[in-house]
Amino acid sequence: MKHQVNRKYHLFDAQGKVLGRLATEIVGAVSGKTKVDYAPNIDGGDFVVVINTDGLQVTGNKREDKMYHHFSGYPGGIRSIAFKDQMKKDSRKVLYQAVYGMLPKNKLRDQMLTRLRMYTDEKREEETIHVNHE
Repeated sequence: MKHQVNRKYHLFDAQGKVLGRLATEIVGAVSGKTKVDYAPNIDGGDFVVVINTDGLQVTGNKREDKMYHHFSGYPGGIRSIAFKDQMKKDSRKVLYQAVYGMLPKNKLRDQMLTRLRMYTDEKREEETIHVNHE
């Protein structure tokens, strides 16, 4: 029996919002947890569009202290970037990493993330971000 999923679109404005609190709202919409017919084994989430990711905020000293690490798997292959530098480079990746870490670690995670679109401003001039995770 196939499960029919009715998907809606949600628009989030990240201007002045705290990173973690916004990410939890996005995860609820993308995973379908806000729906009445939620089931963890069914990908029943909605489409999410986030605008103004350049306006994200963090609390405390995270703007200075928070670091993002990437390891290539080779000796000496660790790369680190500070939160404030990543926000200047591409603020969409900061929000993507927060949402990615909050979603369940199973085969449905990548399907859910295909319905997430992020833009640095309101004009939608840029393409969506696609991060490869090994």
